Amino acid sequence: MVSNVRGNNEALQRAELHRKIWAIADDVRGAVDGWDFKQYILGILFYRFISENMRDYFNKAEHEAGDLEFNYADISDDEALKDYKPGTVEGKGFFILPSQLFENIVKNIDSQLDLNVKLKEIFDSIESSAIGTDSEEDFKGLFQDIDVKSDRLGESVPEKNRKLSNILIGISELNFGSFEDNHIDAFGDAYEYLISNYASNAGKSGGEFFTPQTVSRLLARIVVDGKDKINKVYDPTCGSGSLLLQMRKFEGIEIEDGYFGQEINMTNYNLARMNMFLHNVNYSNFSIKRGDTLLNPQHGDEKPFDAIVSNPPYSIKWIGDADPTLINDERFAPAGKLAPKSYADFAFIMHSLNHLSNRGRAAIVCFPGIFYRGGAEKTIRQYLVDNNFVEAVIALPDNLFFGTSIATTILVLAKNKLENKTLFIDASKEFKKETNNNVLTDDNIDHIVELFTNYQSVDFKAALVDNEVIGSEQDYNLSVSTYVEQEDTREKIDIDV
Repeated sequence: MVSNVRGNNEALQRAELHRKIWAIADDVRGAVDGWDFKQYILGILFYRFISENMRDYFNKAEHEAGDLEFNYADISDDEALKDYKPGTVEGKGFFILPSQLFENIVKNIDSQLDLNVKLKEIFDSIESSAIGTDSEEDFKGLFQDIDVKSDRLGESVPEKNRKLSNILIGISELNFGSFEDNHIDAFGDAYEYLISNYASNAGKSGGEFFTPQTVSRLLARIVVDGKDKINKVYDPTCGSGSLLLQMRKFEGIEIEDGYFGQEINMTNYNLARMNMFLHNVNYSNFSIKRGDTLLNPQHGDEKPFDAIVSNPPYSIKWIGDADPTLINDERFAPAGKLAPKSYADFAFIMHSLNHLSNRGRAAIVCFPGIFYRGGAEKTIRQYLVDNNFVEAVIALPDNLFFGTSIATTILVLAKNKLENKTLFIDASKEFKKETNNNVLTDDNIDHIVELFTNYQSVDFKAALVDNEVIGSEQDYNLSVSTYVEQEDTREKIDIDV
């Protein structure tokens, strides 16, 4: 009963938080496209978070030492530099002066005639506090998308500052509770809520960068199934980091060495790093890198990974065999063929397989066409099946993702399978209809994971198929519909009657 009450309270608090934060975004957005404007809301939300994080860090230490009246926000910058900065960057990864704290900027907002200039100085100062330390890469360029001098905020300086004031005041009025009461999750929730809302409102331009939380949860459940410990988590196309962070939400699963991701888009690279801090992941426990995963992979020294979760871009173009040296790349060479130039999907899959440990599991969201098309894609499928790397293929419902209505498929890879069989799961009817999109409920996710865990055939839902059959009888077709029979739900009519 207590857990139900707590759950209801959390749901009400979350709904209220979401309502307020969307109202701020709506109020200040004006003529600026919401997807472009998100970095101002998210960036200043992040600025508030790290300000409170730093203030509470010092306050807690002083209160425990007996000075119950101490408040870092009230001391001078000179005192902070002398007594509090030494050693702080090594532990926290950054430093903020008392005068630069979010609450002090808001407190003096009416007198800030040059608010946009002041914010730029603060953001630059936070980034530069990490220069020359282990956290430098994690803070470098973190605020660069929050262009406080942009004409998108208004043509005149007063107009820019008015909009920035509205954002700062609106975000200051959000009630996240105290640091001890786990307001981390409230920050993280607000962040993910905004990202998902902007994605759904922005159509494809937003949705292509965002994996809905329910799909993220399913992928995470699959990769940790049957495990109580994994060395580290990796997402080769990490977007804003939501897939990686789902892995934090499992009790009883120990992640020994943290979170690793790569992202090509600069805005999403910055958002992913912010998202790590917002979920209280210390800079020493994550490594988010920027670059083209296929042509410039950044985490070769950190592999192998026990858990890989990924939603790579569907069927994008890449250089492929126009660069003949790529066939010698250790990631792509084993299959004997490169993914076609028009469809890079299997290049991402082979990259993940290469980074997967011998005891690990990868769950990758894929475009369905790659499972039945011929040519190089068939050759790569044959390599995966003949070497027994395909653990499962799971057909998802359509319309789960923002900006595309296609029914996607999850490919599950493993290197430690005990038998030469592959499980096909038809989860296309596991969804609940909600406004414009379908969603996976907790019950839907539980049911899919149960089918995966049991690893056996179930009429109309799952088929466990010998790899020999996949090759000799089905020519390496991996489409779920080939193996899982559809139930005939038509009304049965007795002709004689």
